[in-house]
Amino acid sequence: MECTVKWTGLDGMSFIAETGSGHVVVMDGALEGGGRNLAPRPMELLLAGTGGCTAYDVVVILRKNGQDVRGCDLQLQAERADTDPKVFTRIRMHFIVRGRGLQAKMVERAVRMSHDKYCSATAMIEKTAELTIDWEIVED
Repeated sequence: MECTVKWTGLDGMSFIAETGSGHVVVMDGALEGGGRNLAPRPMELLLAGTGGCTAYDVVVILRKNGQDVRGCDLQLQAERADTDPKVFTRIRMHFIVRGRGLQAKMVERAVRMSHDKYCSATAMIEKTAELTIDWEIVED
């Protein structure tokens, strides 16, 4: 896996990342940090990527187990250290899984398997952050 990150120039703190798969992501800083607040912060993208990684796993696991999953939303709330490096110290992950006739045990299993076995991002994040994970099922 590879990625190139380029600073866009002297008038701000925007960066463009081009991933190995050929996709582009823009990042920017807050106004007080010299940015123009035009795009997400790098740490916001890290949190979003972590959420995407684990939600992806949950959907794949549920589908492989014959569950009629129709949606998977993940709400993340993160706290960071007060001093540098301002790593994540706590993250709450709340899954909202929608589907038809979903089995609660299967949803719980999918969430646990993502956390315990498959999600590379949460495996890294939990080195500094206490993770709290819960879920709810919504009949669709």
